[in-house]
Amino acid sequence: MIGRAFRLRLLVAAIGVLGQSVLVSAQSPSRDEALTAFSRQLRADVAADDVGGIVAGVMVDGDLVWAQAFGWADRDARTPMSTASISRTGSISKSVTAVLMMRLLDEGVIGLDEPIERYLPAFASVKDRRVDAQPVTFRHLASHTAGLIREPQWPVAVVGPIELWDKRIVESLPLTAYDTVPGARYQYSNIGFGTLGLALAKAAGRPFMEMVRTEVLEPLGMTGSEFVVAGAKLEARLAAGYVIGQDGSIDGGQPAREHAGRGYKVPNGGVYSTVADLGRFMGAMSGVPGLRILSEESRQEALSIQTPENPNRGYGLGFSVQIDEQGRKIASHGGSVAGYTAHMAFDPEARIGVVLLRNYGRGSTNLGTATQGLVAQLRSSIR
Repeated sequence: MIGRAFRLRLLVAAIGVLGQSVLVSAQSPSRDEALTAFSRQLRADVAADDVGGIVAGVMVDGDLVWAQAFGWADRDARTPMSTASISRTGSISKSVTAVLMMRLLDEGVIGLDEPIERYLPAFASVKDRRVDAQPVTFRHLASHTAGLIREPQWPVAVVGPIELWDKRIVESLPLTAYDTVPGARYQYSNIGFGTLGLALAKAAGRPFMEMVRTEVLEPLGMTGSEFVVAGAKLEARLAAGYVIGQDGSIDGGQPAREHAGRGYKVPNGGVYSTVADLGRFMGAMSGVPGLRILSEESRQEALSIQTPENPNRGYGLGFSVQIDEQGRKIASHGGSVAGYTAHMAFDPEARIGVVLLRNYGRGSTNLGTATQGLVAQLRSSIR
């Protein structure tokens, strides 16, 4: 493992000096070819989009061994994107919330199969529950199998300051409904993950955001990650976000306003981060020594498919999971909020991961395809 990681570090250092990096061909190129093509494609995509920028990073054994930035962090001020730039991660926040859940499981605070209503009685107000349905558990919410609709039937739920997110959850529950019975199938639910965060806070008797900081971010040294980017040092690194209208117009107003809050969307979409920090996070979930914040049993459980539809492709506890014909696993998650898109993907056995953070919405690069494709190529090149 040490020799493999060292060889890849030497490679990516050389590639980084050349300023090259990014996408993938159908062949099985060497590592340098894969990184060079990946970088070239990202650079071309960002130039063609002509909106903002992208930061790309490669993790090996929890270390960020290669990173490149393309385009603008602030198009109006002509501030270049930096490898240290901070972006909103959108639904990658769900992975962070799930890791907090597994920490609390390890500490004996909760059980995965405990009913949510034990800690959050207001959950009983969710509409259209069948009388014979099993209780919704932490496992259900973290695997998107609780049967809940995607969003509350209340537009105001996604409006309001971050400090009132938990109040918005409670107000939203009576305006949330079941679409199917718990455990029946995968059904992506933002309000479900928001509810999970509040239930964890109630079970532990501690504020949710504080727990994420002390139980996940600080132990992993994720110093550029937060729910609120405050202070001159961090604010200077925050990439401005841009929404692209149907007519091609570019608007930075909505992303700027949302820095103050998006209603209930904190556990499911509130984390800001960097490629280096997410590299450490992926390293922790790959079992890298020095970054282990979960028991091995809990780490493996989070990366095990929980959804019933397909044993080789589904959702674990806060992570999408794919298993190929050789039994090799890639865990991943994407995120999309106003003005920002993101994706991370990693092989927890090879301990290789790729992160892309973009400060605009739709673009030429398919972030999920790009990250997972490069992980597969780098993995193949070191076997």
